[in-house]
Amino acid sequence: MSRGGGKGLSLKDKLDGNELDLSLCDLNEVPVRELAALPKATVLDLSCNNLISLPSDFCSLMHLVKLDLSKNRLQQLPLDFGRLVNLQHLDLLNNRLVTLPVSFAQLKNLKWLDLKDNPLDPVLAKVAGDCLDEKQCKQAAVKVLQHMKAIQSEQDRQRQRKLQAEREMEKKREAEQRAKEAQERELRKREKAEEKERRRREYDAQKAAKQEMEKKTKKETVQTRKPASSSRPPQPPRHKPSWSRSVLRVLLFILFCILCTLAACKLTELQRQPLCVSVNTLYEDVVAALQNHKTLQNMLQHNSQQ
Repeated sequence: MSRGGGKGLSLKDKLDGNELDLSLCDLNEVPVRELAALPKATVLDLSCNNLISLPSDFCSLMHLVKLDLSKNRLQQLPLDFGRLVNLQHLDLLNNRLVTLPVSFAQLKNLKWLDLKDNPLDPVLAKVAGDCLDEKQCKQAAVKVLQHMKAIQSEQDRQRQRKLQAEREMEKKREAEQRAKEAQERELRKREKAEEKERRRREYDAQKAAKQEMEKKTKKETVQTRKPASSSRPPQPPRHKPSWSRSVLRVLLFILFCILCTLAACKLTELQRQPLCVSVNTLYEDVVAALQNHKTLQNMLQHNSQQ
């Protein structure tokens, strides 16, 4: 491990029990990979080096119990510094820290803390105190943890409020979107109804115009036919046949049928049929009865001559 990058010098040579002293090594970077291979090194001294920042994977060294980072040039700690949950002793004397990461509140086992000689935020500096002796450094650990937990709780509440506000905003947007969609549906429905009503009026108007045209055509046809009908000479009124004429026609028809029957029975071969025999007998009886009347006798004689 060289001074610039930490390579060339064996860390095992510097390991004394559970303590690993890397102070005054002029380090610019922390050899995290080599440190991770030494889980027994629970006490790590990195003081008096040229460290400006700690790599993000430094927080994987969760076996650390005591950590000395004093007299470096650290401007900030990793955001997930709180992963070092086994850390009990932390020395950050004489660095360039202004604030601590919120995850610092997760260092529930921290019992000792020194933040002197850092350009801390005034509120944080007041909470941390001077740390001039063991008691003050222990109080600093307790107070800073409480302060960072309060900040974490406030940030959690802010995130919760922000999340709630975002949810409400999302619900509002969804409600506005639903209202907009409902309004668009209502508008389309109204436009559809208006279009239907317009087509119905057009249909009624076309139908009325068609009926009016038919009436006009029919009227012109009637007016065209009137002169022709008026030029015809008036015909005499037809008299309805009276009932007496009808009765006379019926009697003449019956008489014609009787004469046809008599002629058939007298002149044809049907005269031997029983019906014709009866008809001929009836005819002879009637003629014999009527011969006593002179007028009828003369008429019969006249008919015989003919």
